Amino acid sequence: MPEITITDANQRRAQDQVLDVREDFEVVEGMIPGALHIPMGQLGARLGELDQSRPVIVVCRSGNRSARVAEALNQAGYTADTMAGGMMAWQGSGLPTDR
Repeated sequence: MPEITITDANQRRAQDQVLDVREDFEVVEGMIPGALHIPMGQLGARLGELDQSRPVIVVCRSGNRSARVAEALNQAGYTADTMAGGMMAWQGSGLPTDR
């Protein structure tokens, strides 16, 4: 599964879909602006909310869950990357978040 840096994700987030797969209690700490929040456990039922014609950047807390989701999305015909370091790296570098 392809992994991209937070810098790459920040540059691509305007044109690609950012999918945050963290749980509700985790996203209250902040999300990448414009991200779509679908907890990992709900993704199967909500897959239709993603545009299959646009690349997906999958984000979680540290990068573990997002790697599994990106792999599953790629197998399902999407183009998906995981963001290395997850939201811990994103927020640690001072990049913008929405609450």
